Amino acid sequence: MSVTVESLAIPDVKILRPTKHGDARGFFSETYSQHALADAGIDLTFVQDNHAFSAAKGTMRGLHFQTTPFAQDKLVRVIRGSILDVAVDLRRASPTYGKHVAAVISAQAWNQILVPVGFAHGLLTLEPDTEVLYKVTNYYSPQHDLGLLWNDPALAIAWPVTEADAILSAKDKVQPRLADLPAYF
Repeated sequence: MSVTVESLAIPDVKILRPTKHGDARGFFSETYSQHALADAGIDLTFVQDNHAFSAAKGTMRGLHFQTTPFAQDKLVRVIRGSILDVAVDLRRASPTYGKHVAAVISAQAWNQILVPVGFAHGLLTLEPDTEVLYKVTNYYSPQHDLGLLWNDPALAIAWPVTEADAILSAKDKVQPRLADLPAYF
């Protein structure tokens, strides 16, 4: 696997671009290699793969995170469609606490985003019929699964959807604001 890695404005969040080889038949890409990522300074062990399908444009998933001992790093990629992917720093001792980074992740761009432990993660579909695959470094634990209100004004995230048009789960509509969130990280 050949991959380029770029840090975002919060350097712990990274964009990965695996090499994609194409010809008249289509393409081939090695989308994950633990060895190649370790060579790029990303030494993580992923234990679970997740697959999310969203039928409608404007589907909001997040902002989610798990607390210790089930905190998760996430490696997110899109195999159909596109998303606006957002990571919010929840690490209280971090100079970027409460700040976020956002990136468009898409099947066309063939990019991925690495969201480390200590961040709330969310995504908004930018196209209908979007499919997202993501690897995590810890197993799902309902008791440790928490969230942050996706449109908390304190976060100042420029979501390209209105509150009225966003499609959310009942759980995501009532998550706490950053000011009400205990110090988990």
